[in-house]
Parts: sequence; C-alpha cells; structure tokens
Amino acid sequence: MKLNIKRTTLIGFAFMSILAFWQMYDQVIPFLLENKFGLSTLQANAIMSVDNILAIFMLPLFGALSDKTRTPLGKRTPYILFGTVLAVILTVLMGLFTESTNKIAFLGCLFLLLFVMSTYRTPAVAYMPDVTPKALRSKGNAIINLVGYIGGIFSTVMMMFLLKSEKTEAGESVYAADQSFFPIFLTVALFMLTAVLILVFTLRENKLNAEVKAEMEADSDDAEEIGAVGKKMAPEVFRSLVFILLSVFLWFMAYNAVTTAFSRYCVEVLGADLGVSSGYLLTATISAILAFVPLGWLSEKLGRKMTVILGIVLMTICYGGAVLLHSTTPLIYLLFAVVGVGWAAINVNSFPMVVQMSAGSDVGKYTGFYYTFSMAAQITTPLLSGFLIDRTELGYRILFPYAVLFSLLSLGTMCLVRHGDIKKENGGIQ
Repeated sequence: MKLNIKRTTLIGFAFMSILAFWQMYDQVIPFLLENKFGLSTLQANAIMSVDNILAIFMLPLFGALSDKTRTPLGKRTPYILFGTVLAVILTVLMGLFTESTNKIAFLGCLFLLLFVMSTYRTPAVAYMPDVTPKALRSKGNAIINLVGYIGGIFSTVMMMFLLKSEKTEAGESVYAADQSFFPIFLTVALFMLTAVLILVFTLRENKLNAEVKAEMEADSDDAEEIGAVGKKMAPEVFRSLVFILLSVFLWFMAYNAVTTAFSRYCVEVLGADLGVSSGYLLTATISAILAFVPLGWLSEKLGRKMTVILGIVLMTICYGGAVLLHSTTPLIYLLFAVVGVGWAAINVNSFPMVVQMSAGSDVGKYTGFYYTFSMAAQITTPLLSGFLIDRTELGYRILFPYAVLFSLLSLGTMCLVRHGDIKKENGGIQ
C-alpha cells in the first residue's frame, strides 16, 4: 500500500486553516484585550484560557457527533465547511469591532468564535484516518502536520507585513496600539475560507470513503482486532489507551510549561531579552517542520511506539542539558533544534496510535479523547509551573527540572503501552 500524498495534502488544508487562525489569535488577541480594551493581564489570561476549557468538553462531543453524521457531503465535511464559514464571519466581525473599540461586541463575538472553532477541529483531524489505511496513518499525520504549519507560517508572515511594532521602555517589541488591526483579521479569514473551499471542491468525502473501504476492511485486523462496529474493547487494549492518553497529558505538561514560561526564563536566568527567546523557540518550530515527513517514514522502520519513545528521550536529554546552562550560548539553539525533532516524533505517531485502538466508526470520538488530554495539560501546566516558580527558592530555575520530571513520567507510561503500533510481519511492518 502507498499513501495518496495529494489526497492527504488536500485533507490537511482544513488543519492549515485552523492553525492559521490560532497563530493569529495567540499573538494578536492578548495584545488587543490589554491595550485596546483595557483589560488587566489576569482578565486577558482568563479569556485566553477559555478555548482550552471549551476544548476539553467540545472536542470529544463533536468528534462523536461527526462519527454518527451521515449527509451527502459526508460526516466530517459539513462540520468543517459550515464551521469555517461561521468562523470566518465572526473573525471579520471581530476585526470591525476592534476598529470601533466596542468591547462588549468584541468579547461576545470572541466567545462565539471560540465555541464555533471547537465544533469542527476534531472532525477536521479525524478526516485523515477515516480515509487512510491504518498502517499509513503516521505518514499521513506527518503530511497533515506539515501542511498545517504552513497556515501558521502564513499568519506569522502576514502579521509581519500588516502590523507595525514598537519598542517599550523595557526594550520589548509590541504592536503599535494606534494602528488598524482589521487587515490582519480579514486576511486570515480569507485564507481560512479559501483553504477549506479548495478541500471541499476537490475531494468528495463519501466517494473517498467508498474507495478506501476495501483497503480498510482488508487491514481491519492489523494491529488489534477492534475494528468491528460495536465491538467491545478488550481490557488489555483499554489499558494501552489509558496509558497513551496519560502519556499525552504528561509530555504536554513538560513541553507547554517550557514554551509558556521560556520568554521570562530567558530574562530571569539567561539574562537575555525577549527577542532571543523567540529565536530559540523558532528554532524548535523549524526543526519540527523539517522533521515531520522523515519521522513519518522512520516509524515504518522503528514502529510508532519506539519512534515516540525516541522523541521523549531526545526531549528529556535536552531539558536536562538546559538545566546546566545559565547564560546565552549557541548550544541552546542546538538543544531546541533537537527538542523540535523530538516533539515531531511524538506528534506524528501518538495520534495514529490512539485512533488505531478505535473501531472504524469511532475515530472522531477517539480523536476527541486525544485532544481532551492534551488540552487538559495545557490548562494545568501554566498554573502548576507558575505556582512552583512563585513559591520555591529556585524561581524560574525550576522550569527545566519540572520539564524533565514530567517528560520522564511520560516515558514511563509510554513504555506500558502495548497496542496502537503497526505489526511486524515477514520481516517488515504492514
């Protein structure tokens, strides 16, 4: 079997649209909340956490709903299409309310938009495993992630061209508050809509499902015999599912603590400015993008579980190495480049392992489980790591020991996973 790269790339356009939005959201919205609408940092942070809180409940719900949906457009496409259209309208309205400085309208529109975004992320991600044979899902997920990151890069580049920055007294680069933010909202909205319309008009979901059905049925017993609709999950498979979801939670606890607090860590521990921290994090992102596809192919040789374990080990070593560094050095770029490769190894293979344990009719629900555990960690770890930073004598120096601890815990739980991989048969992986 060979992966249909063109088809997988087009499916990735939905994820590309989503990541384009979140990249703009994470960079622009906090600034607007504080500088355009006068909210405190605490209030802005609380609003910025709403999407993660919604995701815990909404992503598995709409994943399960899309599993049961049957329409002429398919079961995932209606959520992706109509969700994107609503999101685009609300994004443009937010841009208009930014111009009029109407705080109530802006916040109301923002909360509606976060709700809408939660309705179609899981269906968008579940589309790929729906139409990809189990043994090829790591490769497929690698391409989905690569295409998705293009959306994030697009938004970043557009913000560089459409938004002016200025220096604060502390030397930090921030957006100029007196400029128009409407162009960036409109540009990202049009990009989102264009990407999804290309997907909808080039692929017919029901037709794809019919074409792939024979391959999926022939491969229904490859890793675990749980493909039959309504078949109860075996206890040993359930244990593996629990352990890999715990692993997802734990490695996100480590990674997101670092990405959330690293800018302040650079100032407090390394004595560097915020621009330097952005360079280190950008190195991790670039190395992850470059590694996605090679790691998808590597999993055929090593297996998914071993590739994930390799990624955890690489990241743990780098977190440990960072503990020893107390000033800026080119070595930090190398550490973060390796962190990016490790993170790519984990992301490319962990999601396919989760959906491998699902029945063919439950892919959306299990996709929701995956995101529930990752989002729960992203809510928990800034609070826990922040508490430790504030309440211990180590201060920000506790950040990387904290990451090492949770990374090692994820390694321990990952070693207990026994299912979700691709079988080795006749000397190869099928």
